[in-house]
Amino acid sequence: MAVTALYSAHFRSLVRLAVLLVRDTATAEEVVQDTFVAVHGAWRRLRDPDKALAYLRQSVVNRSRSVLRHRAVVEKYAPKGLPDAPSAENGAIGELERSAVIDALRALPTRQREALVLRYYGDLSEAEIAHAMGISKGAVKSHTARGMAALRSVLEKMS
Repeated sequence: MAVTALYSAHFRSLVRLAVLLVRDTATAEEVVQDTFVAVHGAWRRLRDPDKALAYLRQSVVNRSRSVLRHRAVVEKYAPKGLPDAPSAENGAIGELERSAVIDALRALPTRQREALVLRYYGDLSEAEIAHAMGISKGAVKSHTARGMAALRSVLEKMS
């Protein structure tokens, strides 16, 4: 089946994309898995199966945004003063989090971070990024340029 082929070919790259957006491997895997389940259920309704990968990317970005919104609400209403206990995932992704570039990327506004991740990590064109993010190509250029300038500034201060 076509969904199985897409899963085999693109699951890992979509998880890496989601990890950069949601900053958590387990959640990223859930986001991508849920996206594939949704695509599988809606496969017959998909207008152009050749655009399924673009649809998957857009769904991953949108579901990642939902996860981040949910986290923000949970953090806003979380009880204060509870001790933080590191989870098992923290140790596994600790090496990734130590990178200065990743830290600088995390400091960017969401749209700038998404545009840079899709452009330089996902190697997508401006048109593909615009489609995945649901914005215009001009907005992609703007977010990318601003994000690169901010990254450059932060990394220059670190060195």
